[in-house]
Amino acid sequence: MSHSALQLDHYLPYLLNVLAHQVSRNLAQVYEAQFDLSIPEWRLMAHLAESDRISVREVFQHVDMDKAKISRASARLEARGLMEKRPSTNDRRLVEMRLTDSGRALFEDIKPLALEYEAQFLERLDPEERALFTKMVYKLLDAPQPTDAS
Repeated sequence: MSHSALQLDHYLPYLLNVLAHQVSRNLAQVYEAQFDLSIPEWRLMAHLAESDRISVREVFQHVDMDKAKISRASARLEARGLMEKRPSTNDRRLVEMRLTDSGRALFEDIKPLALEYEAQFLERLDPEERALFTKMVYKLLDAPQPTDAS
């Protein structure tokens, strides 16, 4: 059994991490400059935009960020009037978060830029490669691939 040396420039977990940070950083330049939002704030807004109300516990379970980052992001969004927290109507021990009307409007302004960035990023791949790449990402995440609603 032969063991080869670990070389970061050929080590897939490292390369995936570099790619993810590069994509996130490049997209962040768009919404930080134009909308004064950090990466955690953008991620939290995007998650909240997908639902009317969501508990803080659910956000912690679904957003790939630590609790401190989510707490800081939610405090800043709340201070800017972009989201609000309220006790859950189903369980008073839980706190729910939701975007305010201003937060939803801002997200609607950001969404086309994010989708355009994704399209430009994926233009490097031909249509078959894009479909295969997407399928492989979902497989590696061990998550069901959403069906295309378009």
